[in-house]
Amino acid sequence: MKYKCVIFDCDGVLVDSEPIANQVMVNMANELGAAIDIDYAYKNFKGNAFNNCVHQISELIPDAMPSNFESEYRRRSFETFKNEIKPVDGVTNVIKNLELPFCVASSGPENKIKLNLELTGLLAYFESRMFSCYAVEKWKPDPAVFLWAAETMGFHPSECVVIEDSLIGVTAAINGGFDVFGYTADDSSNSLKGKATQTFNDMSELLSLIDSN
Repeated sequence: MKYKCVIFDCDGVLVDSEPIANQVMVNMANELGAAIDIDYAYKNFKGNAFNNCVHQISELIPDAMPSNFESEYRRRSFETFKNEIKPVDGVTNVIKNLELPFCVASSGPENKIKLNLELTGLLAYFESRMFSCYAVEKWKPDPAVFLWAAETMGFHPSECVVIEDSLIGVTAAINGGFDVFGYTADDSSNSLKGKATQTFNDMSELLSLIDSN
């Protein structure tokens, strides 16, 4: 087997948070006059650093961004996560049966990673193996968070495979010298095929995909 470690993205790979987070962002942007929809959010915000999303919204609205935009976004999204978030379909079985070392590396702040893993029953599998872009202050497509995760786990990038669902995340993995499997269940624009090392559409495929490499 080629791989010795699996690095999971969090949003859209472990937890089904993308519809929730993007809808909250759309609602808040539209309250400020942005006039965008969920398709715009998936195209422009998915996998992107929060500050980049804010910058895009700021160019669509007539007035300055409110200073409390991020804190209000976190409050609203965390509240909705608590009521609605679920693990990505099939991923719990993957985690329970994965025999390789694994971790999570996410663009989100650590408190968000912890909250969503806890709400979906996955936190116990990732204790002390959570890596946030906020800790290194570099965001995907910069590969820093993946390189940090691999080094801490004790492996070279060539020994790891990254599991991602966004083009920005896939690009970050490639930039770091990692193989990356693109999860395409929500990739309606078919943006990952031809970019990721391999793509797959159902989490039930992942274990055999890892084993066959």
